[in-house]
Order: sequence, then C-alpha cells, then structure tokens
Amino acid sequence: MHDYDTVLKSLLTDPHNSLFERITGVKIGHWLNVELPQVTQTRVDLLGETSDHRRLIACELQSSNDRLLPLRMAEYSLHIYRLHQRFPEQYVLYVGNAPLNMESQLTGPDFLCRYRIIDIRDIDEDLLLNSPFDGDNILAILANHRNDRETVRRILTRISKLEGSARKDAFKKFTILAGLRHLGDTIKEEDKIMPITADIMDHDIIGPAIRQGLQQGRQEGRQEGRQEGRQEGRQEGRQEGRQEGRQEGELTILRRLMIKRFGPLPSWADERLTTLSTTELEDLSLRLLDAQTIDELFTL
Repeated sequence: MHDYDTVLKSLLTDPHNSLFERITGVKIGHWLNVELPQVTQTRVDLLGETSDHRRLIACELQSSNDRLLPLRMAEYSLHIYRLHQRFPEQYVLYVGNAPLNMESQLTGPDFLCRYRIIDIRDIDEDLLLNSPFDGDNILAILANHRNDRETVRRILTRISKLEGSARKDAFKKFTILAGLRHLGDTIKEEDKIMPITADIMDHDIIGPAIRQGLQQGRQEGRQEGRQEGRQEGRQEGRQEGRQEGRQEGELTILRRLMIKRFGPLPSWADERLTTLSTTELEDLSLRLLDAQTIDELFTL
C-alpha cells in the first residue's frame, strides 16, 4: 500500500475532518470493514454507513488514470451488495497530477454501474485552509493552488501550532501528500524559514547527532565541491559536492544512531541504507524516534 493511500484514509476517516462530507454530501456514522471476503481478495479503500443505517457510502482513492476503474467499481459494488445486501453510493476521489481522464460508469445491454468522480483540484483550497480541522488543512496541499509557496506556508503555520506528537504526525502526513504534488523542495525551504521540527532537533540524543551530521555534510560538501570544480566547473562541482557530502554525513550519523538504538546492524539494513536518497535518510531519522525495532523502522 502506498504511503499516501494510508495518509489519505487516516485523514478522511478522522471525525475532525470535513472533506469527505463535502465531496459526498453525507456524514458517516461509522466506518465498516473494507476487506471483502471472496475467492479473489478485494479491498475497498473506504466504506462507511450513515448514522441512520440507511445508506452505504464507498470511496475509492486514485492517484493515476486507470482504464479498468469502471470494472473495479462494478466489482466493488457487487461485492458490497453480497456482503451487506445493499448497494453502496460510490465515489472516486482523484488526487493525481495528470488531467483526469476516466469513465464514470460501466454499461452493458442490461447493466449499469455509475459512480461520481471528484478531482480534488476542483475543490477551493480556501475551504480547506480555513477549516477548523487540521486534517482539512493538510489535505489542502492537494487542492488547486493559486500560489504553491503561500499554500505551503499557511499549512506549515497551522501545523506549527500543534503540540508534541500531534505536530510531528501532522508534518509527516503533510510531507507524504506533498510528494504527490512534487513540493518537497518548497517545504524544505519554508521549514528553514519557519522550522516546525524543533522538537526533533531538541531531542537529547537525536538532535545533536543530526546537527553533527549536517555540519559534517557541509564540510565534506565544500571539499568535494572544490575538487569537482577544478574538473568540471567550479559552480557545478560545489553543488554536487554539497549534495553528496550532506548525504554521506547524514548516512554516517544515522548508522551510529541506529547502532546505539538497536545494536549491530544486520547486513540487509546496512545495504538498504546505502540505497536511500538524502530525503529518505532524513525521513528515516525522524522515524527513529518512534520505532521499537529495526524492522519497524523500515516499515513505519
């Protein structure tokens, strides 16, 4: 399951959220088991029931155009009917980057399955940014932005007002969803101006280690930059050197932290570390706070 899928489900099913009600016009009383026991395993993304138990609402999350979506939606509808003896009202929430290009029904000579597709970019971002619910505010990163940087800044400002673990959890969800819009660099730049990861940097063990790793990375980056600059041009060499040096510094300090936390690293974990990008190493450093085992660290 994609990380974004898990985050979207968490936000949409949170009682402190209004987006699901906005796109369906229905308030869910309680959520139902979405795994439908059949010979072929079928899993609906979201399935809820209204408080009066009269209506079932199913929602599928899509990050790309799928020509087989109509068939899947028809199968989901029939499976749900078999399980609950009621047909659901079906919705598809599209969160992808490419223009929406999917059919909203499956028809045959004596068959019709129809559902509604909503492109989240059709939702006014101000409705989400001004919502009293933090989950709505985070979901605004997927809406249609008039100014990407301003939207990121407003969401970060909201997250910065949260306390402790709530702030860290909100920031993690926000960065995952921002990946769908390729806004990772914008978030990093804004976080430097208005850092919301102070609780991580103030941690008595991890904070100093991260700062040491960043400093080491900058030093090695300058050295690598000078060497590359002599060969391929001073400016390009400095940029590449800083990036490589920072990555190597973060990798070194992350290894030390993991060994201190979990003991000697298994070979598979060490090999996995060498394949991670700088962004992935930073994310792993944050998850180190919560992981209880090394296996959990790589699966959070």
